[in-house]
Amino acid sequence: MATTIEQEQEVQEPQKRSVRVVLLALMIAMLLAMLDNMIIGTAMPTIVGELGGLAHLSWVVTAYTLATAASTPIWGKLGDMYGRKATFLTSIVIFLIGSALSGMAQDMGQLIAFRAVQGLGAGGLMVGVMAIIGDLIPPRERGKYQGMMAGVMALAMIGGPLVGGTITDNWGWRWSFYINLPLGALALVMVTAVLHLPKKRSKARIDYLGAGLLTVGITSIVLVTTWGGSEYAWGSAMILGLIGLGIAALAAFLRVQTTAAEPIMPLHIFRNRNFSLMSVIGFLTGFVMFGAVLFLPLYQQSVQGASATNSGLLLLPMLVSMMIVSLVAGRVTTSTGRYKLFPIMGGALIVVGLFLLSQMDTGTSRLTSGVYMAVLGAGMGFLMQITMLVAQNSVEMKDMGVASSSTTLFRTLGSSFGVAIMGAVFNSRVEDEMAARTAGGPALPNAQLDADSLEKLPDAMREAYQFAVSSGTHSAFLIGASVAVVAFVAALFVKEVPLKGAGPKDRTDGDADGDGSRGEPVSAGSA
Repeated sequence: MATTIEQEQEVQEPQKRSVRVVLLALMIAMLLAMLDNMIIGTAMPTIVGELGGLAHLSWVVTAYTLATAASTPIWGKLGDMYGRKATFLTSIVIFLIGSALSGMAQDMGQLIAFRAVQGLGAGGLMVGVMAIIGDLIPPRERGKYQGMMAGVMALAMIGGPLVGGTITDNWGWRWSFYINLPLGALALVMVTAVLHLPKKRSKARIDYLGAGLLTVGITSIVLVTTWGGSEYAWGSAMILGLIGLGIAALAAFLRVQTTAAEPIMPLHIFRNRNFSLMSVIGFLTGFVMFGAVLFLPLYQQSVQGASATNSGLLLLPMLVSMMIVSLVAGRVTTSTGRYKLFPIMGGALIVVGLFLLSQMDTGTSRLTSGVYMAVLGAGMGFLMQITMLVAQNSVEMKDMGVASSSTTLFRTLGSSFGVAIMGAVFNSRVEDEMAARTAGGPALPNAQLDADSLEKLPDAMREAYQFAVSSGTHSAFLIGASVAVVAFVAALFVKEVPLKGAGPKDRTDGDADGDGSRGEPVSAGSA
């Protein structure tokens, strides 16, 4: 008996090591997807200076975002149908091709096109990471790795602007894209050598019609949230037309999904209460998180006089809090198998954190704002990975890819809506306050003012702008807090279903509500 146990342990150790190697490769791929926009944002002024095309500047980001959002659900379905490993490797290769071509772009048109190629690959990176983790590691054990994923996110947000600035200043903007190549190649080699998952080959045809309709619908939504209030007025024919097109495409998509042999997004997964709730909570979390990431540095630079050079460091209290709480929540989930309390606590803390941030004014100290950010970060830490874990635990193994991609897609769409709506409220409030406080005075340039530019303004103008920005962030964060209340209420209805790998109960076939966890995860030994 003792010999058998020793033999099992000898077999398990290499398996654990290989899984750790795979996880390292997955974290590198995840870092690539998250870091890209952070780095490019810092390099954009230099890129425009060399390539020109200032009028098309926003499309460098929009093309990437559109391609990522539109391809996300398709990558998830392809992984379910044809195998996770091959699909993931393909997405890495496409991302690297897009990166190399973007670095070689000779004009703004080429850069926009190549960024779209890069975005296509990025859509499969995040989904592939989450789905492969779902295949390899049972949900009960998956909590251990939440801190790693939160750490990668924090590293991307903090290090992105710093790395982008350093690369651009010392090597040139093209290396902002080329830097992806060695990292991506390393991930490619590691995944190819170590990851071994069961091969799949579906005889069913890909749902091309559904994929096309979903792409049109997502593209319309993203363009509305990107262009509305900036490129075009909200009531313009372009925005109203895109809204109509998006609604029509998504309605047709839902119709097609009920008849397709292999639907891109099988609607039966939404019959599961927990999965639907996690989709809602993921959307709302994306809404408030990316709004906060956008407006907090703006407030600290414009009102508190912080330097824009280290803008990523301004978010450190929020990101460190998010990482620590995510790690603790993951460990507790692993040891107890229980998780319902975490989305409830996360929803409550996000509401409180955003409300506190809405109370900031021109006299708020950096220490005080840092404490408020830490409260918001703690709420995000409870929600960021738990939403994916519960969503994956709510579906069968055959739907792991579409579950991961759907959850990722809803969070992405939430971020688009958050930036658009909170941005529209912020801009409107700033314009109103400036008009009221500088009546008859010189107009400010239509751009964000950094600390150095503010110092050059007359005292009255500077104070008016700082008050306007603090008023704008007050309104934006109040909107975010109101939205977060919905996430808190949704969390109250989450049903605590035993996590797969938590014991004998996880082998049941579910309950009458469809909230059970079915299917067995791929053994870690297959890696």
